[in-house]
Amino acid sequence: MTKLDFYKNKRVLISGHTGFKGAWLSLWLKELGANVTGYALEPPSKPNLFEAIGLEDKITHIIGDIRDQDKLTSVFHDFKPEFVFHLAAQPLVRFSYREPRLTYETNIIGTVNLLEAVRKTSSVRVTINITSDKCYENKEVAYGYKETDPVGGYDPYSSSKGCAELVTTTYRRSFFNPDKHNEHKVALSSVRAGNVIGGGDWGQDRIIPDCIKSLSENKTILIRNPKTVRPWQYVLECLSGYLWLGVLMHNDGRLYSSAWNFGPDDKEILTVEDIVSSVIKHWGNGDYSVDKSIHPHEAGLLKLDCTKASTFLKWKPIYDVHTALEETVKWYKEYHNSNDSEQMYAAVLNYLTRYIEHAKKKKIEWSIG
Repeated sequence: MTKLDFYKNKRVLISGHTGFKGAWLSLWLKELGANVTGYALEPPSKPNLFEAIGLEDKITHIIGDIRDQDKLTSVFHDFKPEFVFHLAAQPLVRFSYREPRLTYETNIIGTVNLLEAVRKTSSVRVTINITSDKCYENKEVAYGYKETDPVGGYDPYSSSKGCAELVTTTYRRSFFNPDKHNEHKVALSSVRAGNVIGGGDWGQDRIIPDCIKSLSENKTILIRNPKTVRPWQYVLECLSGYLWLGVLMHNDGRLYSSAWNFGPDDKEILTVEDIVSSVIKHWGNGDYSVDKSIHPHEAGLLKLDCTKASTFLKWKPIYDVHTALEETVKWYKEYHNSNDSEQMYAAVLNYLTRYIEHAKKKKIEWSIG
């Protein structure tokens, strides 16, 4: 038993459940005994984690666009969620240069639509908006950004996430003010994670999926920006933070409703080249080269300061980055050798169980029964 077993029999709505992080979160909550409803577009890639583990048959699965306010509101009305995790988004920087309007509509208006649905649904007690570390006005400085630093963004994706943060702050002040929690009874937070890695990610223009695709086809890995620095972290790290924050927000909506960073320790921050070299090592063979063609601007340096989560939530990462990479590569190898979704679902549970056991050994707050 862990403190996250608090979610047993709770009604949880996840927007974006067909995506990489959304599918992992849906699986974890289902295993915790929650009644999970997902609202999202069709899975964003072929293959994808959602279908690989047969998640459609294990939760309430609803196809819908976060921009469709009427449909989204009706799902809230019918399901009456107590917890809402908002992950539905256009999540790619390079795609945002090609489709800026779609990016802004999805990431900003979609957030407004979800928060409006929360306002109209009296059952909701906790809402967590998952944005991005790229929401910050990145000056590419050596220190990690804190939750009190300005939001902004160079590219359409990053600025859309900065705008989503401003929307969340406005709704928290105007409609879900922590000082009036006894009146409205809704706790609202935003969370900002680093570059998330893990098995089951087949996202376009993402370094781990690009590596795995090339390695599995015996091709040279092409990397765009080898010296780019990012706060890499295992997918279950940030999800554990979201889940634990949800528990604390439910217990004290006044104290825990705010913005939170979830990222790795400073020493775990590596370059893209470091990451690719480690993936090749764990795969067993392969090589890479640098793609010297011209690409849209992407930040070269980005770090998070997670002191707030460490201090007030007693949250901290469980895996170092090399363990995270080893688990990730192992996952893809297991996927390529799997026969069906049930076998893969059981395999994914093993990764979750192993992570939780590591948390218990480290006496992490949420993992202690």
